[in-house]
Amino acid sequence: MALFQAIPSDGGHRRYDVKSPVTLESIGQFDCATDVEVRSAVERARKAQREWATRSFEQRAEVLWRLVDAIVERQDDIVDLVMKETGKTRMEAISMEVMAPCMQISHYAKRGGKYLATVHKRPSGILRFSKKISLVYQPLGVVGLITPWNGPVALAANPLAQALMAGNAVVHKPSEVTPFSAVLLKELTVAAGFPTDLYQVVQGDGQTGAALIEAGVDKVSFTGSVATGRKVGEACGRNLIPVTLELGGKDAMIVCRDADLDRAAEGAVRGSCFNTGHYCCGTERIYVPEAIYEPFVAKVVEQAKQLKQVESGDGDVGAVFWDKQMDIIEAHMADAKAKGARVLVGGERNRGLSGYFYPATVVVDVDHDMDLMRRETFGPIVAIQKVRDEEEALELANDSDYGLSGNVWTQDLRKGEAIAARMVTGSVSVNDIAVTYGIPEAPFGGVKESGVGMVNGEIGIRGYCHVHPIIVDTTKKAQGGYPYTREGADGLQKMVRTVFGNRLLRKLFV
Repeated sequence: MALFQAIPSDGGHRRYDVKSPVTLESIGQFDCATDVEVRSAVERARKAQREWATRSFEQRAEVLWRLVDAIVERQDDIVDLVMKETGKTRMEAISMEVMAPCMQISHYAKRGGKYLATVHKRPSGILRFSKKISLVYQPLGVVGLITPWNGPVALAANPLAQALMAGNAVVHKPSEVTPFSAVLLKELTVAAGFPTDLYQVVQGDGQTGAALIEAGVDKVSFTGSVATGRKVGEACGRNLIPVTLELGGKDAMIVCRDADLDRAAEGAVRGSCFNTGHYCCGTERIYVPEAIYEPFVAKVVEQAKQLKQVESGDGDVGAVFWDKQMDIIEAHMADAKAKGARVLVGGERNRGLSGYFYPATVVVDVDHDMDLMRRETFGPIVAIQKVRDEEEALELANDSDYGLSGNVWTQDLRKGEAIAARMVTGSVSVNDIAVTYGIPEAPFGGVKESGVGMVNGEIGIRGYCHVHPIIVDTTKKAQGGYPYTREGADGLQKMVRTVFGNRLLRKLFV
């Protein structure tokens, strides 16, 4: 049964019905915004942004602090709706969709003004004697925000806070798979006293997202699949719109021979199964040296067998959020089995429950000929490959079209950092699952097919701005003006010889 279905509409809108992956029952319908409605939303946002940009950082921060208050006040509503829309466990709905947004919004409310404060400095070289530079972080205008279904509140609230703190307005197109979380987020912004039209939600499908990019926005922030990301990037390039693309991943885990095996095994299961494996920096490939392979696998099996699934949401592994993702998980598992992989735990859809449930699964005897080790699976699969040593593990970890995050497990922290520095990926955690996105100060982004640009921290919030240099001449006399003379040209050449022809002087002046 498809969880997201087109249904007849009385008007000129495309209409969809959305079902819960837990109960397979309808949780509501929505109409897609038309191209005209999307463009109208952007125009309204532009008017709201002009006034918003005149507010001080302190005034913008106060609005964000009120949004945190609203989230805390209605956290039960958020948890209940997210569990219904996605099938997340209660614990993951709280940690990912309530606590994480509170942390992220609070971070930018407190530090956004510091990140974006105007910088004053003198230029290097001889120009330091006559010029001064001011770098002003100007808001871009209207940001088009396109978000995925695996973190419907968290992955919207975080870029929203950054864009608003930078002085922009936001028009948000949420995933059609989880549309109602965005409606609730909109309600929370109203309760927080956001100016009218500063944050708007336009519901819809891929066609609606395309319309948003064409509607005159000044930047696009996209989180989603590689395939859709390519289309978004092409459209933004054609329209000369700056864009950040946070795309898929196939994160590798390297277990060193000196690792604490109990801790590493727990990290393998948690990293692979958190959020039902539906997070872009989830652990999808685990490389273990043969010297510790058997005891490590035994510990992983022991832990994975303890994970429970229940329809109430009070278990350990939730539902698969979308039926199309279930198709991918099952296809990758079928391919792996056909090519010789062995399943030690799970491995089949959990048909003892009503909805779309796939249990925590442990697979061994895997290799890079399998889709399970090459393509993004996005499911609760612990896939473990035996290797000779850490060097082979590193080679295989880098043998991927993706490069979003990864993790290394060792009791020698210097060695862990050294291995991490050689991984061709956006970020790496040592002795933890991928936590970069959850640390606001850390820039987050991918290489290769995992994305373009960085989000979060100073780099992220400044990406919602134009860095506007203002150069001021501090002398009382014009420098190097007309008319040109031979005497002036000779003097300039003499200066070049004197300053740059002398290694000591050029080091002082550059």
